Amino acid sequence: MTEHATSRTRTGRRARLWRMIHAERAALAADLAGLGEDRWATPSLCEGLSVRDVLAHLTSGATIGWPRWMAGVIKCRFDFDEQLVMRLREQLGVDPAETLARFDRAVASTSSPIPLKAVLGESIVHGEDIRRPLGLSRTYPVEAITLLAEYYRGSDFVVVAKKRVHDLRLAATDGPFEAGTGPLVSGPTVALVMAMTGRAAFCDDLEGDGVPVLRERCSTTG
Repeated sequence: MTEHATSRTRTGRRARLWRMIHAERAALAADLAGLGEDRWATPSLCEGLSVRDVLAHLTSGATIGWPRWMAGVIKCRFDFDEQLVMRLREQLGVDPAETLARFDRAVASTSSPIPLKAVLGESIVHGEDIRRPLGLSRTYPVEAITLLAEYYRGSDFVVVAKKRVHDLRLAATDGPFEAGTGPLVSGPTVALVMAMTGRAAFCDDLEGDGVPVLRERCSTTG
């Protein structure tokens, strides 16, 4: 393959990922439109954060590029948790309506300090961190959720996932994703993704001899 052809292929892959990311952001914004003001304080699946906080975090990630992200890291003296809180507060706004409006404006953004598969992961995983406690559901495109499962199966970047499932056999019941060897964990692809990233609540949606192992690792794997 020529250098030009390789570049075109890479550009095509990036464009495909951005389409998936933008679709997930738009779907989440639509799901949250009209949410009662009292429900914005609902605890998310991210410990210590409300669903409104998590949405502000997603807005931050969608609007900050590498230079500004790195400047924040330095300002916070490489305390990544402190930087997360600082950036989150920048996007909260004065009320939930403004929090959602800021996210709406960021839906089509193409800024990111992290790789695009990780951005897709943030969009879907944090989307579920918000939806599950609110009793909302989404049927994810098979291509997007399968790509994400394959990514997390082989990566500990941003969030520990590979380490959590390294000796388990994962099998989706609603798509083509299958990986690993060992005790079986099977179920919807989104449940596999969420459990891989440490959300123990989604183990309730899974079956197989490996589920108790995975549930324990959701609590103990750092």
